[in-house]
Amino acid sequence: HGSPEVQASSPLFQVNGYLTTKDHGHQPFSLRARNVVLATGTFDSPAMLGIPGETLPFVHHDLSALEAALRAGTVNPTSDPVLIVGAGLSAADAVLFARHYNIQVIHAFRRSVHDPGLVFNQLPKMLYPEYHKVQQMMRDQSILSPSPYEGYRSLPEHQPLLFKEDHQAVFQDPQGGQQLFGVSMVLVLIGSHPDLSYLPRAGADLVIDPDQPLSPKRNPIDVDPFTHESTHQEGLYALGPLAGDNFVRFVQGGALAAASSLLKKETRKPP
Repeated sequence: HGSPEVQASSPLFQVNGYLTTKDHGHQPFSLRARNVVLATGTFDSPAMLGIPGETLPFVHHDLSALEAALRAGTVNPTSDPVLIVGAGLSAADAVLFARHYNIQVIHAFRRSVHDPGLVFNQLPKMLYPEYHKVQQMMRDQSILSPSPYEGYRSLPEHQPLLFKEDHQAVFQDPQGGQQLFGVSMVLVLIGSHPDLSYLPRAGADLVIDPDQPLSPKRNPIDVDPFTHESTHQEGLYALGPLAGDNFVRFVQGGALAAASSLLKKETRKPP
């Protein structure tokens, strides 16, 4: 864990933080560098639905909870379905993971499957075949129609209303009616927010629109597309979702761009 701070009297960043030791203690460190690369992702603070029951113990906001439930045996192919809420890549990963282990899935999302803003409708089929498969499943079937995909049901244009202590999930359907489903656990995967509290003003001066909060999709850190160096702070780089790259497969390109830029800086140094 580290916190870079720009030193006004010097073109250096000072990075203060701590190392976690084997006995879970904290060992402080401080170093200075002419260049710092931010690659901390955006999973610090999951987005919430803000509905009653969201804090119940069977409602989670990360895929690791499903992995833990599988290991513990609390979720298995014969248990009630796992409810996955969301229509992004994290939700798709959860669907793929659950189906790999033959876990029954109810997949709910508020958009239409034909919405051009849906991320699956923007992905090339040849580059992302696994996500295209999830898109097919979302399109081809719903909870009220015969299932061509055993163990999977989709709920397009459904708005979650509340989760009950008896593991019931209540939804509003497209017609305004209410639907009730029994579930073993819930994964709410509707996005997350980065925590840049380790930067001055939490990085507010680095984004494209400084009047708006940092958002990987709408207001990322403003970087040069060829170097991934900040357009506002020399020597500061950003990779991945912080710079608007929301697909893991794009991160390598950003890393190569930053590495190339740093290498050019190094070779330009006077002997």
